[in-house]
Amino acid sequence: MNNKEFKRAFDYIVEEKGIDGEVIIKTMGDALAAAYKKETGEEADIRAEINPENGIIKIFKRMTVVEELENLDAELTVEEAREIKSDAELGDVLETEVTPEDFGRVAISVAKQVVLQKIREAERNNIMDEMREKEDEMMIGFLAMEDARNYYVDLGKARGILPKNELIPGETLKMGDSVKVYIISVEETPKGPSIKLSRKHYGFVKRLFELEIPEFKDGILLMHGVAREAGVRSKVAVSSVNPNVDAIGSCIGEKGRRIANIISVLNGEKVDLILYNDNPEIFIANALSPAKNLNVSITSEKDKEALVITDDENLSLAIGKKGINIKLASKLTKYKLNIKTLNEINEEINK
Repeated sequence: MNNKEFKRAFDYIVEEKGIDGEVIIKTMGDALAAAYKKETGEEADIRAEINPENGIIKIFKRMTVVEELENLDAELTVEEAREIKSDAELGDVLETEVTPEDFGRVAISVAKQVVLQKIREAERNNIMDEMREKEDEMMIGFLAMEDARNYYVDLGKARGILPKNELIPGETLKMGDSVKVYIISVEETPKGPSIKLSRKHYGFVKRLFELEIPEFKDGILLMHGVAREAGVRSKVAVSSVNPNVDAIGSCIGEKGRRIANIISVLNGEKVDLILYNDNPEIFIANALSPAKNLNVSITSEKDKEALVITDDENLSLAIGKKGINIKLASKLTKYKLNIKTLNEINEEINK
């Protein structure tokens, strides 16, 4: 085997591919030992020794000293053993070099296979580690393929699966389009990472706000939760740590540009910006926007239940079309909301 060639290849996969040199040596040694057995047909205990500095490969056979031979490939009599080692005794294990003269040809072939295998494994592991860090994050990719159920999004080093039922309802995508996606999960498979993507997950809205509004990254604005009915409405609870910075106004942006950009990506989905408050009664009233003039009282802190009293004019706004508004407010505040009008309350009192 060409020693310089081996050294160059070894250094390349260790330094450029980031593969542990000891792992390469062990794997290659095991493969060379197996290759020797295959070439010779011997059933023996074989060890391959590889010097990474000069590329020299040696094959050693381990044989046990026994009284009666049962396996000629793996055993020696005491007399045979003492020809190798003068003080050999029963039970000793002797190791002798058995490197064939033409083993270089086999070694080169095995080395190439091992190197390619390890490079593929290392690349898969590196991609897996990198993509695992992207879980619960947003990425921008390109639509590369489509089948009946899924889009396949090119994310650079890997390809993610965007099920069609994870699109924003009503939106259409075209092959080659650049698309923002939220990474729901990254799972390891024999073929590499399986990356599930979404555009209807509530996390998509959260990351979209962080992407569009730098005050979140800077720590000036805080996001306290997102509740979403994809394609219909989202509610986003925000607050400011700086009394001079208006949380709602910052999210809307100058001339409404920031929120308009977000709504555009959401395919026209309505977005309610909710001012967070540590007082759950105030927070619940805010969360039921656009309804106003609400009276909220916590009926059970343990069970997270609250009573909302409204006038007839704001009742439909508080509940929302198909109950969406109160459903999202409940998700956002994590309270079960029981809504009643003043008339209903008075009727109950007078019963």
